[in-house]
Amino acid sequence: MASYTIQQDGIFPSVCSLDCPDQCGLLIHKKDGKIFKIEGDPDHPVTQGHICNKVRHMAKRIYDNKRLKYPLKRVGMKGEGNFVRISWEEAIETITSHWNQLIQTEGPESILPYSFYGNMGILSAEGMDRRFFHKLGASRLNRTICNAAGAQGYRYTMGGSFGTDPEDTIHTKLFIFWGINAVSTNMHQIALAQKARKNGAKIIVIDVHKNQTGRFADWFIPILPGTDAALALGMMHILFEENMVDRKFMSQYTVGYKELEEHVKQYDPYTVAAITGVSVEDLYKLARMYGTTSPSFIRIGNGLQHHDNGGMCIRTISCLPALTGQWLVKGGGATKGNSGFLAHNIEAVQQPDLLQNKNTRIINMNTIGHDLLTLDPPIRSMFVYNCNPAVVAPETNKVREGLARKDLFTIVHDLFLTETARYADIVLPATSSFENTDVYTSYWHRYVQIQTPVIEAYGESKSNTEVFRLLAKAMNFEEGAFHDSDENVIKQGFDESHNPYMKNITYEKLTEKQYVKAERDTLSFKKLPTPSGKIELYSSIMERDGYPPLPTYIPLPEEDFSFLFVPGPNHNFLNSTFSNNEKHINMEKVPRLHMNSKDASKAGIINGEIVRIWNNRGECELPVCVGDGVLPGVLVSQGLWADLPRTKYAVNALTPDRIADMGGGAVFFSGRVNIEKIHN
Repeated sequence: MASYTIQQDGIFPSVCSLDCPDQCGLLIHKKDGKIFKIEGDPDHPVTQGHICNKVRHMAKRIYDNKRLKYPLKRVGMKGEGNFVRISWEEAIETITSHWNQLIQTEGPESILPYSFYGNMGILSAEGMDRRFFHKLGASRLNRTICNAAGAQGYRYTMGGSFGTDPEDTIHTKLFIFWGINAVSTNMHQIALAQKARKNGAKIIVIDVHKNQTGRFADWFIPILPGTDAALALGMMHILFEENMVDRKFMSQYTVGYKELEEHVKQYDPYTVAAITGVSVEDLYKLARMYGTTSPSFIRIGNGLQHHDNGGMCIRTISCLPALTGQWLVKGGGATKGNSGFLAHNIEAVQQPDLLQNKNTRIINMNTIGHDLLTLDPPIRSMFVYNCNPAVVAPETNKVREGLARKDLFTIVHDLFLTETARYADIVLPATSSFENTDVYTSYWHRYVQIQTPVIEAYGESKSNTEVFRLLAKAMNFEEGAFHDSDENVIKQGFDESHNPYMKNITYEKLTEKQYVKAERDTLSFKKLPTPSGKIELYSSIMERDGYPPLPTYIPLPEEDFSFLFVPGPNHNFLNSTFSNNEKHINMEKVPRLHMNSKDASKAGIINGEIVRIWNNRGECELPVCVGDGVLPGVLVSQGLWADLPRTKYAVNALTPDRIADMGGGAVFFSGRVNIEKIHN
């Protein structure tokens, strides 16, 4: 292992580890060995010294007195949170002896890793852990809770996660933020839009809730949840009808535009208005602004894909820039993500060849509640890290019932005794990102960044790579893959990448420069990674896979409850991260349920009072915010709140664990609920 001299005092470069597209460059200020200030790195080409309050106050989280310092063993009932201190040696021996017995009696597939991107570092999220569970032969986890549906939909159109360079969007003249609360979740795209606005750009926001981004817009367009594909198809109808399309571009760089032109005739403005809640007048205004303004740019958000029709929704919106030829205009086009430019050598990092049984079962992380209760053969052990499924997974009540099983042996590796950890048999203390070596790739801008340890490990905490090396040693795994240092894994992933955009990025260059940009700035439309090499407005691969080959609006499934319910993100948490930290709770204050004033009047509900929302999956109690921020028939909450005393804030008790149309994605935003006043 490389050794780093950790200095007591000074200012040190770092990178934000949160699951956020901005992935800011940071400067860490230390005195007497402790962080006392975190600020943005002004030299970072994209984030330029600006950071959000989540990160600005990160030191409060790192030094929170509730942070775990040493391994724990459960002594009470699952869920009660009663534990005693044990040594690392006892923890590792307890885990491996239990697993060895399970492997002998029920096979390795009785064990399941459960993780996501609580830390976006490649080593922390998908390195030694993947190698270990491949070798173990454990059940495989389909990590699809976030962007899987949209990524697949976008891939059908564009061939991969390739979009407009954010740095070019200062040239944009028309911004459309579609289904993204960028003020809270992509603040530097807002900063770039603001620069463009000073040069005459107009900003449109399309969303189900007039959140902070909606209030930032020049024009906010409210839309009914799950109808975004219909709106995009209505825009296409008008673009073709009024000849606001670039036929030369479509002829040269797309397939299927003639079929699409005929197809969208059925999505006339009156039909689309009835579906979406967007008026005919506004639909014409939107389409004409988009068709006559250049450069125009669409920032496609994550929220859109969390529906049963989410993949098709993203696939449909991603076709729009091709109709107007905006991909060839600097500052034009669209961005869903840009991770394709920074794709590393995944096989080298994860080493899937260690998995002997290539038919090992795959479990979708969105159905974990259902699977813990019904899967046959059953899951007998879970190792949870970088994730808190008792809060973030759909159908919370099912998840917690499954975690409470007496015959489920659960290990949680985390910084805190989370809601999930309270159900664990063994809890292991995790390092923060500032205590690790790791490498980070943004899924929005095009820079790779490296992290070396800034502070000593907190208490007895260990990184993910340390833990899985210890487990591999205890399981007598002798392969060299488990002896690789963190530095060697980084080199394997980046120095050996076959991605042409990454050929200038090496471990040595990262350690020298801190961040390095992918080599080529523009996407070549002469040969896209689609079957045709072009933008696929008509996709034969979709047809082969059982989908309509042309963009199509597919209504959400019906549920016998009155209101569409969208549990969106808030400003001061990131999923459940920070929801248990006093500083961030105080900044966010309380959760709110946004309700249209017409609906509130009918129900006799007054602004600020506590209401109950429920369906056949569960219930919540939230303060209501009455106004015009949502359309009638829609309820929107913000944030995943921790289990605070005397509260019922767990919104995912209400969300369905159905699987989206593409990619195995989640459908958090497609649920329905009823609402009533709470009578004291």
